[in-house]
Amino acid sequence: MASDQHSNRRKKVRCCVVGGGPAGMMLGYLLGRAGIEVVVLEKHGDFFRDFRGDTVHPSTLEVMDELGLIDGFLKLPHQRLQKMDGLFGGTPVRIADLSRLHTKYPFIAFMPQWDFLNFLREAGRRFASLEVMMSTEAVDLIRRGETIAGVRAKTPDGIIDIEADLTIACDGRHSTLRERAGLAVEEIGAPMDVLWFRAGRQPDETESVFARVEPGKMMITFDRGDYWQCAYVIAKGQHETVKARGLQALLDDVVRMAPILRSGIAEVKSFGDVKLLTVAINRLARWTRPGLLCIGDAAHAMSPIGGVGVNLAVQDAVATANLLADKMQHGCPSEHDLDAVRRRREFPVKMTQRMQVIVQNKIISGALKGGDRPLKVSLIVRLITALPWLQGIPARLLALGVRPEHVHSKAAPAS
Repeated sequence: MASDQHSNRRKKVRCCVVGGGPAGMMLGYLLGRAGIEVVVLEKHGDFFRDFRGDTVHPSTLEVMDELGLIDGFLKLPHQRLQKMDGLFGGTPVRIADLSRLHTKYPFIAFMPQWDFLNFLREAGRRFASLEVMMSTEAVDLIRRGETIAGVRAKTPDGIIDIEADLTIACDGRHSTLRERAGLAVEEIGAPMDVLWFRAGRQPDETESVFARVEPGKMMITFDRGDYWQCAYVIAKGQHETVKARGLQALLDDVVRMAPILRSGIAEVKSFGDVKLLTVAINRLARWTRPGLLCIGDAAHAMSPIGGVGVNLAVQDAVATANLLADKMQHGCPSEHDLDAVRRRREFPVKMTQRMQVIVQNKIISGALKGGDRPLKVSLIVRLITALPWLQGIPARLLALGVRPEHVHSKAAPAS
């Protein structure tokens, strides 16, 4: 619990959003657009962090369209993916075809997350009610009895107490505010971790294969224009074993699975170029305390399966603004009103996590066990590959999610 020290600087706002990721920046934009006095705190000095979710799905592109931001957004450098092909034990399969969707933007846009976040920050500068504070890390909650009344934060100029009618935790899967609030996390678990690295790409190198699965090995590759982004899947807890085998053994496995990487793999010079992503699936049963709401990864960490994390975070932000923006004009909504966000978003979160667990248990776990027996393509994957009209079903789940949100929060009149 934060103590009162009169030497601290103080600031009072209607809403304090903690965390400048996709959930926090989108929510800050939406609340600023609605005329709510809101400050977004980002602990880093910039958004430039590699190895973050870079997939912007059609559901998020539709939100950007509804906000009138899509034209400028799609002018940013990005690559587009429509057809998701794979090799399963050497057998070609088609996982999904987004071109079959009846949606305005039938593709996944691959864009560095820092470009997405910088775009939202620049677009939000026109709202006088929105402030983004960089290099500002929330370290504790301010309480008045049982009610959360803001946060204490570290800045380059010292500690600041930011008093807020409502505090919204968007500070990720290792949320400080969630921990300070004593909200219990239900761990669902994942059987794998991911090694994330880049390989160089020549202008004439093209390949549509997205996923490769072999006995004991699994890998995803993304064409990012001038390089290949690679995700090498390992069994949970096997990072040290992989390192003990040596870098060259890992790179040899990579090239055997994806020969197109042969010329560019030399860019991986040490294990310092290979980042470990620890995969977790979890969620909160309770997303709120009086004066506090958790959304995005702070409420539910997703597996990288399907690359849906960014888009679920954006959907949470849209739902939060839809449900609470009007009520926030008059102070902090009741905890029952705050809990409406969980009631709206819990079903799509649980369904998405359930589908991720099915993929983990039915495909990934079996593949990572290895062995001499050849992998068998499941009946459902064979049907989807053989009957192109079926490819729109996984495409829709991937692209739009279980319950896509649309912008209903109102824009404040221009001053």
